[in-house]
Amino acid sequence: MTFALFQAAPAAGGPPGWTQFVFIGGMALMFYFLLIRPQSKARKEMADRLSKLKAGDEVVLSSGLFATIDRVEDKHIWLKLGGSVVKARRAAVASLASEPETQQS
Repeated sequence: MTFALFQAAPAAGGPPGWTQFVFIGGMALMFYFLLIRPQSKARKEMADRLSKLKAGDEVVLSSGLFATIDRVEDKHIWLKLGGSVVKARRAAVASLASEPETQQS
C-alpha cells in the first residue's frame, strides 16, 4: 500500500525534453558573454599594453606606486622609484599613469 504513494504519477502534458537542452544552451551562452568573453578581452588588452612598454613611460604598479621605466627586458623592467632603480616583473604594472582611472563597482 505504501509503495503506491512513492510511485511517480504519469506526466500529463509536461514540456518536451528538448526544452531542457535549449535552457542549458541559453545558460551556457549567457555564461560565455557575461563572464568568459569580457575577461579574455581585458587580459588580451593588458598583454598588449605590457608589450608596448618603453623606457621613459610613467606607470602605476599593482601596489599603487608610481614609477618611471628606466629600461625594459623580456620579463622584467627596471624602474626609477625616487632616487633608486629597482627591478620588477612586467606583470607588476597595473596601468600607464597617463591612462584615466577606471571606476569599479
